Amino acid sequence: MNYRHIYHAGNFADVLKHAVLARLVTYLKQKDKAFRVLDTHAGIGLYDLSSEEAQKTGEWRDGIGRLMADPLPAAVQPLLAPYLDAVAALNSDHGPERGPDRGPDGSLARYPGSPKLTRMLMRPQDRLSAMELHPDDYETLHRLFDGDYQSRITELDGWLALGAHLPPKEKRGLVLVDPPFEEAGEYERLEKGLAKAYRRFPGGTFCLWYPLKQGAPIAAFHESLTALNIPKMLCCELTVKSDRGTTGLTGTGLIIVNPPFTLKGELDVLLPFLKDRLKQDRFASARAIWLRGEDRDVAADDDDA
Repeated sequence: MNYRHIYHAGNFADVLKHAVLARLVTYLKQKDKAFRVLDTHAGIGLYDLSSEEAQKTGEWRDGIGRLMADPLPAAVQPLLAPYLDAVAALNSDHGPERGPDRGPDGSLARYPGSPKLTRMLMRPQDRLSAMELHPDDYETLHRLFDGDYQSRITELDGWLALGAHLPPKEKRGLVLVDPPFEEAGEYERLEKGLAKAYRRFPGGTFCLWYPLKQGAPIAAFHESLTALNIPKMLCCELTVKSDRGTTGLTGTGLIIVNPPFTLKGELDVLLPFLKDRLKQDRFASARAIWLRGEDRDVAADDDDA
């Protein structure tokens, strides 16, 4: 309940998470049938990068600011376009208009959280359900979407939504689980939450965020996820600096259950670029591996290397 994302909005973890989120929503739009996105830990939806809180940490400058500061390689442009077009649209009245392949970032003033980004990418037939437990953040989020008939904002512990709100009536959709990781046992809670949610909605796509930092039980976390025997489970991770001498966030990870068949190939293009663009020291790294699914044997070898 103490976590406030405004201090971290637009950082390198947001860049990876939101770039992948945009790819998942874009893929869902390939079929005419409506879908629902369930965002379990939604935050306030829209962040003021000029605020005292955001300026205090300045994390966005090494994230979305650095990403938009220089032109993008041709192979990366279409993969990031849905995400960066949304960011540019929110900042179009804060300086010269620019596309996703131009900079600089000096006029960036606003950054979309996951519910706002999702809503910007949706079609008229699609729906958003966003959960937020923090009372002040819920009120802010509710005001942001006030009058939007395609969005339902609920003051609720997002972990409870993995049972009560699944499956969606559309029978098609995406579940984003992005907890703050401010309490002990959150990796185990994430694994148990996925197990419960998958039983209720086995045909859905799930995207789970987790932090990489010194002492994080990543190997055990991956093993517990693999033991769920979910047929297709893709992992992508981006580390921007060494964890030596710090207890803070040094990397970011995502687990995608039932990923689009195109996503692994897209990540193989996107992750090396993000590593080079966002790295903070020579220990930066990135990988996309199957925990369960198409290339699991190769993934296991890579993980042990």
